[in-house]
Amino acid sequence: MSWPRCASAAGWVLPVCSRSPEGVVAPPTDPEVVAVRPDEQLDLSRLEPWLRAHLPHSEGPLTLQQFGGGHANLTYLLRFGNSEYVLRRPPLGPIAPTAHDMRREHRVLERLGKAFPLAPQSYALCTDPAILGVDFHVMERRHGIVIRRDLPAELEGRPELNRRIGEMIVDVLADLHRVPPETVGLEELGRPEGFAQRQVEGWGRRWQAAKDQEVADVDRMLRWLEEAVPDPQVTALLHNDYKLDNVMLAAADPATPVAVLDWDMTTRGDPLMDLGYLLNFWNEAGDDPRWRQGSRMPTHHDGFPTRAEVVERYAGRTGFDLDHIAWYHVFGVFKLVVIVQQIYIRFRRGQTQDQRFAGYDERARDLARKGVTLIDAG
Repeated sequence: MSWPRCASAAGWVLPVCSRSPEGVVAPPTDPEVVAVRPDEQLDLSRLEPWLRAHLPHSEGPLTLQQFGGGHANLTYLLRFGNSEYVLRRPPLGPIAPTAHDMRREHRVLERLGKAFPLAPQSYALCTDPAILGVDFHVMERRHGIVIRRDLPAELEGRPELNRRIGEMIVDVLADLHRVPPETVGLEELGRPEGFAQRQVEGWGRRWQAAKDQEVADVDRMLRWLEEAVPDPQVTALLHNDYKLDNVMLAAADPATPVAVLDWDMTTRGDPLMDLGYLLNFWNEAGDDPRWRQGSRMPTHHDGFPTRAEVVERYAGRTGFDLDHIAWYHVFGVFKLVVIVQQIYIRFRRGQTQDQRFAGYDERARDLARKGVTLIDAG
């Protein structure tokens, strides 16, 4: 059966972790999964026939739940009997033209796994607005744990494990950046020429579109970034949203990665943009508490590498020159300021009812102060 403007991956390889009894099925009390939020329901009358036509192992009743941890794209767990899939779609409300790109994410995840096994397989893409009104794709589900803003209680007080987790996060990013795009059919992804300059300009425009008040610290950050855009050393595949909570970890050994998630902004460009963004989230014990609140990753616990050690390890694994890493770090802060403000403005305009976002305007201002502090520190 064929459907208009919809594509399915050829050569199905369904991972064992997606089925039972052959594989592993998530426990009934999976902490990542919640009931679908009332304002984020999917129209199953159109969706279910499409899924059954495009997915293998889609026999039996369909059940739908939602992954509750994300802040932008909406992610759902689909179950057909013992078979599990993940559906990804953009957030509600108006979005930037190149943001939350499900076509891009499907294209990347259809191909990248053969050289970078931590990339889950995407199985089917739909661009027919008659189904959900937006592009979406359906991908492999992998099982593991995700560390978000705080360390789980069972991982506290284990500095040796923290060291291994921190080093693993750096190594995974470095390994992604060493994948030649042409070896996975992604040599035409994005426009790497002038990438950093366009990023500064593009995120500047997004700030203007999302702001609800003037913030002098943001203006200063943007001027500083515009005045000293560095030249790239190499062109690499960028994840563009790489941080701890986008890496799924093995429950039995959290220093072992299971998957890297959220690939909708992947492109080719300057790999140090990814590292700078990661550094923005990499907190240390002596940091201003407002920094930790605004870009929280629990790397302030004993054992995690410092930001300086992160830079050193990444440089050693890639061979890249990191003399200008301060610029990339500040840009990472600026980018997050804009992302947080975009989330807040959707909440303020009533485009989402998620109460987690009510105080994000203050969070954006605190992050802007962080960026200026980094500039002043040289």
